[in-house]
Amino acid sequence: MTSLKGKKVLLGVSGSIAAYKSAFLIRLLVKSEAEVRVIITASASDFIPPLTLATLSKNPVLSSFTYGDKGEWNNHVELGLWADLMLVAPASAHTLSKCANGICSDLLTAIYLSARCPVWFAPAMDLDMYAHPSTRDNLRKLEEYGNRIVEAREGELASGLSGQGRMAEPEELVEELSRFFENDLDSNVGGLAGKNVMVTAGPTYEAIDPVRFVGNHSTGKMGYAIARALCAAGANVTLISGPTALDIPPGVRGIKVTSAMEMHRESLNVFSETDIAVFSAAVSDFRPKNPKGQKIKKEPGVEDISVEMVKNPDIAAELGALKKAGQFTVGFALETHDEEQNAGRKLENKNLDMIVLNSLNEKGAGFGHDTNRVKFIFRNGERMAFELKSKDEVARDIVSAIIRQTHV
Repeated sequence: MTSLKGKKVLLGVSGSIAAYKSAFLIRLLVKSEAEVRVIITASASDFIPPLTLATLSKNPVLSSFTYGDKGEWNNHVELGLWADLMLVAPASAHTLSKCANGICSDLLTAIYLSARCPVWFAPAMDLDMYAHPSTRDNLRKLEEYGNRIVEAREGELASGLSGQGRMAEPEELVEELSRFFENDLDSNVGGLAGKNVMVTAGPTYEAIDPVRFVGNHSTGKMGYAIARALCAAGANVTLISGPTALDIPPGVRGIKVTSAMEMHRESLNVFSETDIAVFSAAVSDFRPKNPKGQKIKKEPGVEDISVEMVKNPDIAAELGALKKAGQFTVGFALETHDEEQNAGRKLENKNLDMIVLNSLNEKGAGFGHDTNRVKFIFRNGERMAFELKSKDEVARDIVSAIIRQTHV
């Protein structure tokens, strides 16, 4: 597995009978010339001795925040930054729940919440636990955060029952990790290490009165996926987000705003310190000129009202004009007609280096979907077109393109 050679793999082992498989997993990773460091939970040490894992990994096994008799600190932030990939295998129902809900109660969960690298979970538990709605909900949450789940396999379980719940075999996991690092989409790990990146995402809401607003159908899913992918590539990411139902991804600095003027102000504050800016927010073009201080009431005999609108700042264009040498900016164009021509004009008018074009005419693309189909247009005239993909995959495509363009 030459693609694993020199890769830094952080292996988290939680309390499950499948913990014995971690010894075989470490052996295969080391044989593939990966560097392995192991974090073990207190309950996992009941299933497999830490000494076994330390001997196989050729590194001390970590289990607590301190070590030695002088209280030396196992720096969880440093460990999270060290790894090219973190794999929790086996991932018990307990550990899955803590990671999904941000409960930081041991070294493993602290490292997970600090990790900027891709994180994989290989669950292991009895079939009814695995099928329980709470477990399925936790797995769904972890995937939404940008983590990868290696689904449990079917087979005989420790309880004597047979069904889905067995941890994937070590050989399968190592093969999947190898493919991950071989895949060009996933070779972004560390490609933006040390870079400061700003992402705008979601809609903006422009108040008509304290109850009503002008907005759009953006959910923020694309921008949040981009923020996760940038973070996984090692960047220091600031996400300026309009109103969404999404949680700020782990490892990302989040700034929540409501209106276009608020997003404009925060973007101006952050932009001068950024190396890369991705303008994926669906910013309202106009806002009510005089929002009312009280709810507008229906008056007898009044059949219609008018709301005078004024133009909002064009954040991407304004910051494009302020762009300094070495800064790289990415914009989005959601079009319904004359798509490439309109996107090309935006690229020039907003002084962008790259624009991501998606069309409302494409099934499964645009607002509200978990998928998107995009084209990239670059300032140098290069164009790239892609098939319909999940937004997480599109985000990795975007980050791959940014890395290529900024490393020439």
